[in-house]
Amino acid sequence: MSSIPLPVRPAFTFPLSNGAPHAFAALGSAFFTRLPATPLPAPYVVGFSPETAALIGLPADAAMSPGFAEWFAGNPTREWSGDTLPLASVYSGHQFGVWAGQLGDGRALLLGEAEGPAGRQEIQLKGAGLTPYSRMGDGRAVLRSSIREFLCSEAMHHLGIPTTRALSIVGSDAPVRREEIETAAVVARVAPSFVRFGHFEHWFSNDQPDRVRELADHVIDRLYPGCRKAVNPYLALLAVAVERTALMVAHWQAVGFCHGVMNTDNMSILGLTIDYGPFGFLDGFDANHICNHSDNRGRYSYKNQPQVAYWNLFCLAQALLPLLGEGEAGVEAAQGILETYRGHFAGGLDRLLRAKLGLVEPREGDDGLANRLFEVMHANRADFTLTFRNLAAVSRHDARGDSPVRDLFLDRAAIDVWLAEYRTRLESESRDDADRAIAMNRVNPRFILRNHLAETAIRQANEKDFSEVERLLDVLRHPFDEQPGREAYAALPPSWASSLEVSCSS
Repeated sequence: MSSIPLPVRPAFTFPLSNGAPHAFAALGSAFFTRLPATPLPAPYVVGFSPETAALIGLPADAAMSPGFAEWFAGNPTREWSGDTLPLASVYSGHQFGVWAGQLGDGRALLLGEAEGPAGRQEIQLKGAGLTPYSRMGDGRAVLRSSIREFLCSEAMHHLGIPTTRALSIVGSDAPVRREEIETAAVVARVAPSFVRFGHFEHWFSNDQPDRVRELADHVIDRLYPGCRKAVNPYLALLAVAVERTALMVAHWQAVGFCHGVMNTDNMSILGLTIDYGPFGFLDGFDANHICNHSDNRGRYSYKNQPQVAYWNLFCLAQALLPLLGEGEAGVEAAQGILETYRGHFAGGLDRLLRAKLGLVEPREGDDGLANRLFEVMHANRADFTLTFRNLAAVSRHDARGDSPVRDLFLDRAAIDVWLAEYRTRLESESRDDADRAIAMNRVNPRFILRNHLAETAIRQANEKDFSEVERLLDVLRHPFDEQPGREAYAALPPSWASSLEVSCSS
């Protein structure tokens, strides 16, 4: 019997709106350097997100096409030359609160833009090799950090948190030295823009206000066209950046996410979570938790994130000052906009926490109720995600549904006091327990990217088994669903997870 021939897939091609039509490239060569990626030998696909592919007009099976790995490893092709070469942008910034001077895309290359259902999206390769801005770095990313960024970018999106997206991880056996020898990988990142606060700081610090204006005009015309209608479009740009940043950080706090390296060059002008390095989701709640082993002073601890975001916005406002008005008038206008941050953040966090507690209508004292829960969680190191998820089982009528929450606390008496207070508050709600539980389970995730889950996927990937990356990505696509058979992904972390550390090399 003759065999049926398998269909031959065409070689991968991807038309980009590169060169002159590319909005960032139109700013001119002062803002970037064009160069090819450093070739990555024998690349292979480690992970792929069909949802992100759809954003840029790719089919769900694009990663199976011959040449896909080569293309998204950044290996030079005949289509890239002259004005179609990828580009690395220049920026500056404050790192750990200290002015670091010129930085830039030290291991990232912007390929161009692609048109998709949500409009134009920029595509950037992280780990694509040396650029003029690499400083002492090697321009590479490693498989470990690339898997973490890929999974967390998609996890955050499905949690409803503003973020850059991740299309793929392409790996290679090429060695890369970190604390030890690891293997190389490239993440393809997708976002409407990768402009950071540090882009503005760069030109302000170099006393080039015309460049600040050019960049601000690019951002307004490309991303915030509504600002153009304002009396001062640049003040309107600052205002929307303040609001979006405040709401992004409110989402972080509400889900127990720690960014780990909130430098001004890691802050998106769009209010997107960007640059996943030493990040982490809280397991046992510790308000002082520092997820970045390199952060020995705790600048970027969980509790400090809201204030650090405000400080970073202050740096952005300073960089925009030449556009905001003459003398004291400009300073006062900037200060007025910055003061709206606290209201945006507090209002956003209050709304998120009321939803997490299943409270429909605001009542005086709701913020105190939430704060007292955090205090008891902190004292007991109760698991952040499971505490809020299990609150859905609490009844306003009696204590029979309290066990899933109580079992997370060593001090049962303390949590019992809070649960009694919570039950009293629930009595003023019009929804019954069943409807409230459904609503709470839509906002309190069952599944998050815990460090030990990412570590398990990384260890298997180091053995060329990428199935756990794919499986974990699928779990994280549905963080609020029960997902029968996948209970282990929602369980408390094993004892060995407490020894895991992430640092700036992550």
